[in-house]
Amino acid sequence: MKNETILRIEAMDILVKKLGIVDAERFIDIIKKDNFNYTEWRKNLWKDKTLNEIYDDAVEDYNKKFNK
Repeated sequence: MKNETILRIEAMDILVKKLGIVDAERFIDIIKKDNFNYTEWRKNLWKDKTLNEIYDDAVEDYNKKFNK
């Protein structure tokens, strides 16, 4: 498990790479303002996918990351 500082740095790096600096900052601001509830959000994240589809997506993502 990573410490909070490392996790924050890596997460921000990912957001900036994916969204750009301005939208990454906007996203952080939105999350802070909304009292974002990750647990509730997560409940609907994959509601239209089966467990096997989620697993297959995870395996594919893992392979892209580690089996380049």
